[in-house]
Amino acid sequence: MDHDAPHYLHQLPVPGEERYVSLSLVNTRFTLSHGLVDLLDDAEAAHLWLVRHELLPDRVALNGRQFGRLLGLRESLRPLFEARAARAVPPGESLDTLNSALAAAPSTPRLAWTSDGPHRADEPDTGNPAAAALSLLAEDATELLTGSEADQLTECAAQGCARWFLRSHAARRWCTTKCGNRVRAARAYAARKER
Repeated sequence: MDHDAPHYLHQLPVPGEERYVSLSLVNTRFTLSHGLVDLLDDAEAAHLWLVRHELLPDRVALNGRQFGRLLGLRESLRPLFEARAARAVPPGESLDTLNSALAAAPSTPRLAWTSDGPHRADEPDTGNPAAAALSLLAEDATELLTGSEADQLTECAAQGCARWFLRSHAARRWCTTKCGNRVRAARAYAARKER
C-alpha cells in the first residue's frame, strides 16, 4: 500500500474480513475521531475496492446504476447482520435487496474434474461483470448469515465504531485492539475525572 494513502487505509482488517468479503463491504463505512469515513464515496473508489477484492476485472468500469446497486447492497447488509445478531426478522426491503443481488448473475452449476476427481462447481454468469460482483457479494453474505460462523457475527461494542466482525471467543467485544484500547482509555479517563 502506498505511504501517502490516508491513515485509515492502513488499518488492520477486522476478524472475519479475510474470509467474508461481504463483511469487508459492510465495513467500508465507519467512523474515526475526525468523522465518518466512506471507502466507497464515489464510483471510482468502489471500482478500486471491487478490483482489490478480485470481484471485478480492472478493465471493467462501474456505471452510476451499478455503483448505486453496490451501495444499496452494502446498506441492506447492516440490517441483515443486526437481525441475525438479535435473532430477529430483518426489514423486508433489506432481504429483497440481497435477493435481487443474488439473482443479478445467477451461478450455473458445472461438473468440474480435478486430480481429486469430479465435484460440483458453480460458475457465476460473467456476461455482466458488475452484476456478477454483486451476486458474489450477496452469495458471500448469504453464506455468512446461514453458515457455521453466523453466531460469531458481532457489531463492535466501542462507542462510535459501527464495524462488524467475527468473534473468536465469547468475551470479545471489539473489532480491533485499537477499539478496545479506546474504550479502556475512556473508562480510565472517566474514573480519574470522577475522583
